[in-house]
Amino acid sequence: MSATARDPRSTLLDVSRQIPPEVPSLHSLPWMRRRGRIGPWVACFWLVFLGPALYDGWQERHSVRGVVGIVATLAFMVLYAIVFLGARQSRMRLLTQPPLRWAMLHLVAMMALGWVASATVGVNGMATSVFITVAAVMTLPVSLALLLAAALIVVDIIVGPAKGWDTSGIAFGSAMAGLAIFGMRTVMARNMQLWRAHEENTVLVVDNERNRFARDLHDILGHSLTVITVKAELAQRLIEVDPERAKAEIGDLERLSRDALADIRRAVEGYRDLTLPGELARARAALASAEIEPALPQSTDVVPSELRELFAWTVREGVTNVIRHSRAQRCEILLTPTSAEIRDNGSGPESAASGMLDGSGLAGLRERAAAAGAVVTTRGLAPGFSLRVETAS
Repeated sequence: MSATARDPRSTLLDVSRQIPPEVPSLHSLPWMRRRGRIGPWVACFWLVFLGPALYDGWQERHSVRGVVGIVATLAFMVLYAIVFLGARQSRMRLLTQPPLRWAMLHLVAMMALGWVASATVGVNGMATSVFITVAAVMTLPVSLALLLAAALIVVDIIVGPAKGWDTSGIAFGSAMAGLAIFGMRTVMARNMQLWRAHEENTVLVVDNERNRFARDLHDILGHSLTVITVKAELAQRLIEVDPERAKAEIGDLERLSRDALADIRRAVEGYRDLTLPGELARARAALASAEIEPALPQSTDVVPSELRELFAWTVREGVTNVIRHSRAQRCEILLTPTSAEIRDNGSGPESAASGMLDGSGLAGLRERAAAAGAVVTTRGLAPGFSLRVETAS
């Protein structure tokens, strides 16, 4: 048991604030929005390496060959930018890659334009193979992307020298660019997996917190509301038959309803004050987690309002002692209008003496009990240990 009462509502709100209302893409993150503005410029920057191809075409701009080379190179640059941004948009939507048909159509168009550029402007037009390799690695499944990249490198190595061109630098650039993009793609895939796992874990945390909050509310209010209903029905029947008893039942009804209202306010509004029903609910969960059988009262209706906080501290301190020191298999909590007792069947006073009896837990409980006109008694059982707080009167 923790040293302070845990507020279910505050924990639920703290966790739920970590989840965006919808997560359709990574654009919802501020740092991804900033990168989204920079991304298109990054795509266009590398196209400067096709500048020599445009220059060669411009040198022959008075011929059909030169014009075709310029148009093919410009069209290739536009298509590459479209492919780059499309693949990037898929990553932002947490998709591992764009649709295969979309990728294949664009890559075939890029290869066709690259072939036209190479045929018209010469060796500088073969630089398009570097960009085709990058686009393939970004958009295709890994095996297919590696196969196409290898084929492009082989073409650079064979076709270039056959035409008398030195394309070794282009082949090397294709290989290095492909490896770099493959590494970037792997990192992005891992990041997407981590993001999905984080999203799923956060949703699970919120669901678990909601379930715990609902369980605590049920434990805190379920029986009290049932008793209130029964007493209201009884008082209604006794009004004419036994007015004095009906008056007493109505008095109990008012007390129970006030106590229940105070408990629900503390739970919902986030107060850190202890409540006796709340501590019983937490004690049940804590004992079960420690594999100790809990034997707890079904209600706290018999406890007067002025003793509920003291008895809540008693339950907390006693159950904490049982879990930490007793090595018990069973723990029983007994509540009466004048007392609260925690019993266990553990190793007895010897283990307790090394824990709460000499610590600040029992001293603090005795101070609270004295302020409320109650006394704290401890005794050994056969087997086990008992902690009891009882009013002096």
